[in-house]
Amino acid sequence: MTDGVRKRTSRSLEFAGTLLAALAVAFGVRVFLVEPFRIPSESMLPTLRVGDHLFVDKLAYGARIPGSRLRLPALRDPERGEVVVFQVAVDGDRTFPADQRRDLPRQEFVKRIIGLPGDRIDIVDEVVFVNGEPLRFEANGEHFADGSGRALEIHRVALGERRFEVLDDPDARTRAGSFVVEDGRYFVLGDNRDHSMDSRFWGTVRREELEGPAVLLYWSWDFHGGWLDLLRPSSWWSARVRWERVGQGVH
Repeated sequence: MTDGVRKRTSRSLEFAGTLLAALAVAFGVRVFLVEPFRIPSESMLPTLRVGDHLFVDKLAYGARIPGSRLRLPALRDPERGEVVVFQVAVDGDRTFPADQRRDLPRQEFVKRIIGLPGDRIDIVDEVVFVNGEPLRFEANGEHFADGSGRALEIHRVALGERRFEVLDDPDARTRAGSFVVEDGRYFVLGDNRDHSMDSRFWGTVRREELEGPAVLLYWSWDFHGGWLDLLRPSSWWSARVRWERVGQGVH
């Protein structure tokens, strides 16, 4: 083997080793540290918009070890009021808690935790009560237009130390009901209350199905197509990048 061939072989092996190391690091980051998630629906308006891309903190609740039911130790417990990504079971348009329909494929949803294990949640006349205490909200006359052009009222809500905004559709009624959150489970709602399929309809989320809290928007554009549409460069020019949202934290 000549010196030239040896050098080329050495460089090729070095490149291959660097590439494998980079792929291993990227895989480890995605599995154990942060996971990207794309917002596909308007259920979390105005907090999250269709086309928002965010990072999920997988360390917070303990990252799942691939190929097993084991998880790394959690840094903390899920908190009331934070936005979380979790898994559900789906059958067409029907949704179920993932642990109750293991025969069905899974899908990731994003909602806000309202009820912790043992809480009682009551929804009466558009007001959400947590353990008998109503969530304080304030309407200031501002509106948010959704993708269908509906003018939805913005309500500012206080839940403990967290402050966030929810939407109210004056032409719709929030589903009423009373719920007791079971041990090891969480009650979640969408911020777009009148246009969200959440725990009011399909039940609570088991702790094991929580992937982690949403922490940061790393990209956002006004793009309503699917992943296959991204293969068409012509679709890129019709999407407006929301630069003002890039880098924002999720609250």
